[in-house]
Amino acid sequence: MTRQTLREAIVAALKSVAPEADASSIDDDERLRDALDLDSMDFLNFVIALHRDLHVDIPEIDYPKMQTLASAVDYLEGKLPSSP
Repeated sequence: MTRQTLREAIVAALKSVAPEADASSIDDDERLRDALDLDSMDFLNFVIALHRDLHVDIPEIDYPKMQTLASAVDYLEGKLPSSP
């Protein structure tokens, strides 16, 4: 999976949690919770959406590694098998 595909999957998951927010305009280094006004339940639903869509487990201890769009892409890239 490419970094761009991961980014698109993350934005889609964010849109499913915060449909009123413009998730596609988030800067790579902007904190997701601040940019989209996500509370802890919204963030949990975001992680659940990623788990459902990408079939990847994200333990609670790793949530801080998902604070920005760039860090989420980096984290998920390390969790998913590489494309041939």
